[in-house]
Amino acid sequence: MRRDEKDVVVADLQQRLDGASAFYLTDFTGLSVKQITEFRSRLRKQGVEYVVVKNTLAKRALERLELTDVAQFFAGPTGLVIGRSDAVAAAKVLSDFAREFGDRPAVKVGVVDRRSFGPEQVKQLADMPPREVLLAQIAGGLQAPMARLAGGMNQLMAGFARAVDQLRQQKEGAAA
Repeated sequence: MRRDEKDVVVADLQQRLDGASAFYLTDFTGLSVKQITEFRSRLRKQGVEYVVVKNTLAKRALERLELTDVAQFFAGPTGLVIGRSDAVAAAKVLSDFAREFGDRPAVKVGVVDRRSFGPEQVKQLADMPPREVLLAQIAGGLQAPMARLAGGMNQLMAGFARAVDQLRQQKEGAAA
């Protein structure tokens, strides 16, 4: 590969990683071509990419992104799982697939919002509910106090209306 071609690969990888919400480095040793194809297919369904790049080129891209602490994990066969929008979805597919195929591909390290996480933390991330469920839980948590407040205000107004009605009835009874 010529120098200019390498620069293009590094720039492309840098752009992909910079635009990702999360990426995970995996060791794909022990997986057959058929299994890797199945893995890529599952990732694609979730909008996640899987790329294999030369380690030296990946290290250069990480240096440009100032993620040099992650570069040490580029040793041996390394594949990149790149999640653009949802860090949990990528981790979930990776974890589920590894559970099915004897812990392959093995997670070396995960990077979410420019912070690195070990394999155990990536598994914990994969066990989290999807983004939509978390948002629904937050919305439900915010909605409950509002509903109680609205119910209390409604009861207060109903009580006030009853008091005014009773006062009106008393005045009408006294006038008659």
